[in-house]
Amino acid sequence: MDWLWSPWRFRYVSQASSGSACIFCEKAASSADRENLILHRGRFNFVLLNLYPYTNGHLMIAPYAHVATLAGAEVETVEEMARLARQAERAIREVYRPHGLNIGMNLGECAGAGVAGHIHLHVLPRWTGDANFMTTIGETRVMPEALEESFAKLRPAFAACQE
Repeated sequence: MDWLWSPWRFRYVSQASSGSACIFCEKAASSADRENLILHRGRFNFVLLNLYPYTNGHLMIAPYAHVATLAGAEVETVEEMARLARQAERAIREVYRPHGLNIGMNLGECAGAGVAGHIHLHVLPRWTGDANFMTTIGETRVMPEALEESFAKLRPAFAACQE
């Protein structure tokens, strides 16, 4: 049997809350942006790296307000989220030079939302052929870059791409 070690994940799963607290609300309330991998804070939303990225540079845009649907979000929140997605696209293209991007949202647990009660928009770079056998058959992702390194690259690039 082959083993693939990812010891960095233990820190996250061992510190996971009992499910009663919202991870986005906790991160938004904290001032420890580097530790929480928060790349940018807007007026209504903040931008952070995904702890379980599909690819390097996978980030999310989440509102400060705990809201489960786009329809329930304030218009200003949704408008800023779209502007931040544009900014994220520019930063990701500058840093990672991807062939394309996935930008999307899963609303509700049955739709695949990991945090169903708090909307968040995923923005992630994609490359031709990036869904290799490890992802499709082994159900394992191999990340060539640590989250802290992605943070160090994207934070200044995100700031430089502000409108």
